[in-house]
Amino acid sequence: MQQQYNDGVTFEKFSYAGEIINGKEFQECVFKQCDLSNGNFGNNRFIDCVFDGCNLSMLKLSQATLSSTVFKNCKLLGINFHECSDFMFSVEFENCVLDYASFSGKKMLKTTFSKSSIKEVNFSQANLTGSKFQHCDLDRAVFHRIDLSSVDFTTAANFDIDPEVNTIKKASFTADSLIGLLRRHQIKVI
Repeated sequence: MQQQYNDGVTFEKFSYAGEIINGKEFQECVFKQCDLSNGNFGNNRFIDCVFDGCNLSMLKLSQATLSSTVFKNCKLLGINFHECSDFMFSVEFENCVLDYASFSGKKMLKTTFSKSSIKEVNFSQANLTGSKFQHCDLDRAVFHRIDLSSVDFTTAANFDIDPEVNTIKKASFTADSLIGLLRRHQIKVI
């Protein structure tokens, strides 16, 4: 990662755990089985990049740009995505562990979360309009003052969403998952 600008480079099985790497740009790069845990990648730009099988737990991304960035089979524990640059912020997650992360206040229209663990993630005041939670575990995820218009929750599990403080117009749920909308009201569904 010595170069300032990296285009189409594949980084495989590299360990940058605990390292500080700032001010670099990565375009159409692939990170495979890399360990970036506890590192600081603030002020970097990731455009059309793919992270596959990486450990990014507790990675600091202050003012980093994530544009059309895909995470597959990654461990992303405790990442504060809300610290990323809002400009062009666009991410996708497939088969990831995102537990304890934060997307507070982020605009994430049409974001796909697929087959992922999203436990205790903070989505407060975010905009997830048109997003999908496909086969995701949302146990104790925080949805507070968030726009969930047209979000697909049909295969999501363990969510707890208060319709009185969140916008859920045209969001999709199954009949079995309605308890996730009623839990705060202590209503028994039999």
